[in-house]
Amino acid sequence: MCREEPRATLAGVRPVHRFRVEPEIPAALGGLRRLADNLHWTWDRELKDLFAHLDPQAWEASGYDPVHTLEMISLERWSALAADTQVLDAVHAAQARLDEAIGGQRWFQQRGESPLGLVAYFSPEFGLSETLPQYSGGLGILAGDHLKAASDLGVPLVALGLLYAEGYFRQRLDPSGWQVERFPRLDPAGLPITDTGITVPLDLAGEPLQVKVWKVEVGRVPLYLMDTDVEGNSPSARAVTNRLYGGDTEHRLRQEIVLGIAGVRALRALGLDPQVMHSNEGHAGFAALERIRELVVEGLAFGEAVEAVRAGGVFTTHTPVPAGIDRFPEEMISRYFGAFVQGLGMSIDELLAIGRRTDDHDTRFNMAVMGLRLNARSNGVAQLHGAVSREMFHGLWPEVSRDDVPIVAITNGVHARTWVSADVEHLMREHVHPVWDGADVATWTAAARIPSTEVHRVRSAGRAELVQFVRRRMGDDVLDPEALTIGFARRFATYKRATLLLSHPDRLRALLDDADRPVQMVFAGKAHPADQPGKEMIQAIEQFARQLDLRRQFVFLPDYDMQIARAMYHGCDVWLNNPRRPLEACGTSGMKAALNGCLNLSVLDGWWDECFDGANGWAIPSADDDPDLARRDEREALALFSLLENDVVPSFYDRGDDGCSTTWCDRIRHGWVTLGPYVTASRMVRDYVTRLYEPAAAADRRLRADGAAHAKELAAWKQRVAMSWPQVHLVEVAAPPPFGLRAGSEVETSCRVYLDGLDPHDVVVEVVHGRLDSEGDIVGTPEVVRLTQQGVGDDHVATYTGRYRVHTAGPHGGALRVRADHPDMASPFELGRVLWA
Repeated sequence: MCREEPRATLAGVRPVHRFRVEPEIPAALGGLRRLADNLHWTWDRELKDLFAHLDPQAWEASGYDPVHTLEMISLERWSALAADTQVLDAVHAAQARLDEAIGGQRWFQQRGESPLGLVAYFSPEFGLSETLPQYSGGLGILAGDHLKAASDLGVPLVALGLLYAEGYFRQRLDPSGWQVERFPRLDPAGLPITDTGITVPLDLAGEPLQVKVWKVEVGRVPLYLMDTDVEGNSPSARAVTNRLYGGDTEHRLRQEIVLGIAGVRALRALGLDPQVMHSNEGHAGFAALERIRELVVEGLAFGEAVEAVRAGGVFTTHTPVPAGIDRFPEEMISRYFGAFVQGLGMSIDELLAIGRRTDDHDTRFNMAVMGLRLNARSNGVAQLHGAVSREMFHGLWPEVSRDDVPIVAITNGVHARTWVSADVEHLMREHVHPVWDGADVATWTAAARIPSTEVHRVRSAGRAELVQFVRRRMGDDVLDPEALTIGFARRFATYKRATLLLSHPDRLRALLDDADRPVQMVFAGKAHPADQPGKEMIQAIEQFARQLDLRRQFVFLPDYDMQIARAMYHGCDVWLNNPRRPLEACGTSGMKAALNGCLNLSVLDGWWDECFDGANGWAIPSADDDPDLARRDEREALALFSLLENDVVPSFYDRGDDGCSTTWCDRIRHGWVTLGPYVTASRMVRDYVTRLYEPAAAADRRLRADGAAHAKELAAWKQRVAMSWPQVHLVEVAAPPPFGLRAGSEVETSCRVYLDGLDPHDVVVEVVHGRLDSEGDIVGTPEVVRLTQQGVGDDHVATYTGRYRVHTAGPHGGALRVRADHPDMASPFELGRVLWA
């Protein structure tokens, strides 16, 4: 009898050859590949249920990734699925929904005539799904929601970004609670992307390279991702798109050259000529330079090309602090753009001036400044952020009042169906509207009639799911499905003050240990790899969580991503946000929480400043007038604990016989009514279309028509104004009498202006007036009255006259304003030429 030798095992053996095996999907189910590759599945709940049904174990093991799920299904299972008529019907129905999403008539198609043909939306990151990890935080998530809402609304839009070989980092915590980063390499073949077959040439400081273009389908919106990891490129060139926000300043500059310049070249290779170029932050600012270069090659002078390009440009700024803006040493810009500017018909010094602030001592090339100068329309991302941005960039328009700085505000929104739970979506469909995420204010009032028992049921189910999610992740019996759950999840930057509650550990312990009214907290988030203070905050929270008597009620979830975020939005009762005001540009995580019925407990910063009404959540009093940061933090921490102890916790546990807290449910319902129509990305994108995209498209058509005749005329006019303006001055002003006026009186005024050869219609003269406060400033929004031009003499002095009415008694004041004016300017103040008297 032969003795059987033990079989060798391959455990731990590293394969020599790597290859990919495509799934053998039956022809009858062939549509599944298209359904998996189009990220419309991320907000098609029925389709996600179908993928889960194909093979529940594969669906879970894949991390809920359709592409990987299809690869994991066995041949035997495929045979069974192909014979299942319910599955076949579900696939056909899903294909029909996708076809309708791509080709159906939506909001934009029903608007009638629109000047908008196509928008190109540039962003350094896109948060579309955790299965395509090309995002780090709020900027990318906002960009992903923008694309999804544009698809839902039928807005003609394409998007440009970078394909990062390692995405953003994966996070784990070491034994001391310190964040450790891992950078696993992504396999493009396992991502929902397709190769367009297009490469475009680029030069990086004398180093030629090819940039590959991939395509991602997001409903009807195509997203093109650029990749320098191309065979034939040098190792340094291949590494340009290796990591999101990785490397040093020069590495960031190289990435932004690829995003902007190669992005425009990719559009041309695809045969696309958008009228509107929207730069989501300054990272894609070099796209404007490439478009200017194109027009200079066609024969326009540099200044003429600038006007033609500016007309269709939209720039969104996302930071409320100068330190958050990308700035590059002038030497570095000179090295990378020395040859490029030769094709622009300008010197490198002229290029440097476009990105230079003249109102401070920082000589670095400022991407936001370039964005504001080369795009005719600019906006902040919340009303407060718009005001902060106008203050921050006022130095670029020093003669203009701060309120008239040409930066508007469009408050961010979130893609509702991506972020709400299935239970909440069902509730909204039943009680609000089948298309609830696009409903108007009047329609959302129906949410006030949702029964408390239904609200309580949905919120309890979400909390229970969160508890199970955390337990699966942490492998421990943590959290209580019945306890008040507070969530905090975002990027760990010091100004967000994630550790504010830890400043009073005894009071925090008392909240967590209360046997009758227990509170529990879930934290998640990443710190930038170079942000040591941010990592220290994570470590402090994790070390607090590891204390034996707190480990069940206080947890930190590592490796924050969209999946963790959704679980927390669905299950948390309170969303905590305590930044130092006004350093939060918008803060869309609180919007996603609100749509799920999670109540915001936040400083009045970002979007909450304009949306809090006293009953749809809680406002943490801010001591932003206190210059002592330590004292300010202490004051705001005490205010936060007071709210928790005296209002939030008692309201949650004030239950009736049916187990529901009427007070709590009232706040949730009121939150849906007041916030629902406002925080959605559909509202945001509609605002972008009507306020920015369509005006920009109309201006682009006008200024580029007939050989850019209007762009040439506008450039010549600006040059003429620039030469004459230093000599323009007020010769005579007729001021109103200081006494004797009564409420309702009319005031006559006139002035004479020396124009130095300018045409009288090149300027506008206005009276800006209103009631004064105790400081001598005009209260509220002043009234502006335009004076009438009465003629000009041989001495180049023009006369303007007019009258205005004073409506109220008391102190009143006014000023004459002379400003340069042209019908092709996007803002009456974009030139910044203003005289006051």
